[in-house]
Amino acid sequence: MAQEQIFNIAFVGQAGRLQYEALILAASIKASMPRFKGQVFCLEPQPGPLWGRDPRITDEPVRNMLIELGVTFLPFDNKIFGDSYVQGNKIEGLRALPEGEPFLFLDTDTLILRDLREVGFDFARPSASLRRENTWPKTELYGPGYGAIWKSLYDKFDLDFESSLDLSQPDEFWRRYLYFNAGFFFGSCPRVFGALFEEYATAIRDDPPRELVCQVMDPWLDQVALPLVIHALGGSRDSAQHGMMDGSHHCHYRTLPLLYARESDAAVAQLESVVAPNRIKKLLKAYEPALRMIYQGRGAKARDLFDRDVLPRKEQAIRNRLKREGYWMR
Repeated sequence: MAQEQIFNIAFVGQAGRLQYEALILAASIKASMPRFKGQVFCLEPQPGPLWGRDPRITDEPVRNMLIELGVTFLPFDNKIFGDSYVQGNKIEGLRALPEGEPFLFLDTDTLILRDLREVGFDFARPSASLRRENTWPKTELYGPGYGAIWKSLYDKFDLDFESSLDLSQPDEFWRRYLYFNAGFFFGSCPRVFGALFEEYATAIRDDPPRELVCQVMDPWLDQVALPLVIHALGGSRDSAQHGMMDGSHHCHYRTLPLLYARESDAAVAQLESVVAPNRIKKLLKAYEPALRMIYQGRGAKARDLFDRDVLPRKEQAIRNRLKREGYWMR
């Protein structure tokens, strides 16, 4: 019998929307992985000079419910980002995780559908979500193309660019170049991964190659640095886990309206099951998207607008229709 994988799960928790998404995520982990032997960590930024407000989850009932669901809070101090780039919490928070222990990072707008121990992560070869669109870079008619832009970043950090390419894709097509969604990523040591992530993200922000002069970096900085980190640590896009992550075991839904519009029947059923207990329902009703979409039935009506077999190719088209019909909430 194969030895069971033991790893930790981490997400960033903050006041506001993320605390309610964290409740849903934690409840889905508890329901799907009752015998999970790793730890589930909430990485929590602490007040400091880089924040104009207290970022912590100060709602005690929500905090206590997360703890009851098996979550351990890990505080960390922002030294680089904070209010200026809140996505940087997923970069800086990694330093708070236990050194040398395999980890899986998840965005809070995530639902676990089945036991992730079945996935069989190869933590020695890190990877991340391939459920992405060509959001970055945006090429200009007379500016550098995809190849020149990405190569400039690999050159900046003395990484081998050619070995990162998917040669089955044509030159200057965005899928040829290593690019991930940062909704999940995993590796063998969060501190090694995080230190490199901090180094690359900071260097790109503060001293970008000239090929990036026309590129918008907010909010894409984490997704620009992430493939470089994964490549430097010996990972790639070629990971057996991708059939289950963003698939049968894991759903990065992004917003509740998008979940109802496009995700599987299994995802909707899991969502409505894990938020049904009265103690969780009482807390989530303070979050208007959950109140309207889940408990007042607007999600089911939004779902009826779409045929999951012939969804629009671009996520923006789904968002636009939800907005037109009055079902968009965040």
